Amino acid sequence: MKIERATIEDIPELCTLLDYLFEQESEFEPHREAQARGLNAVINDEDVGDILVLRQAGEVVAMVNLLYTVSTALGARVAILEDMVVLPEVRNQGIGSKLLEHAIQFAKEQGCQRISLLTDSDNEGAHRFYQQHDFSRSSMLTFRKSLID
Repeated sequence: MKIERATIEDIPELCTLLDYLFEQESEFEPHREAQARGLNAVINDEDVGDILVLRQAGEVVAMVNLLYTVSTALGARVAILEDMVVLPEVRNQGIGSKLLEHAIQFAKEQGCQRISLLTDSDNEGAHRFYQQHDFSRSSMLTFRKSLID
């Protein structure tokens, strides 16, 4: 197993992973062109974020996307953990835990003082997974407004 930053060449494999993720999320649907555009934007600008991949035998089997912003409450850089997904055929082997632990350390190395993430409200498996890694449920609620006409 090897964990490293994703490259442009990884985008097709990353899109496949995102297909699995968006199929299980209630608010999103797979859209390859949009996914590739978004992945490209993150990979090409380290100020925007970093995508970390876990490879087995040279193949990308898991990914996590860290997006960066600044918290005025902390007066410091923080990360938003987006798009964490492991291929279904290699789940329950500790790959997700290994990737998440690496992502947490990586975010610290990037100067982040907090990581936030969203999950579907009914995704109890994800809730347990993140709580096992010392994430706690926030009292904050997410509100969204689409800016697409």
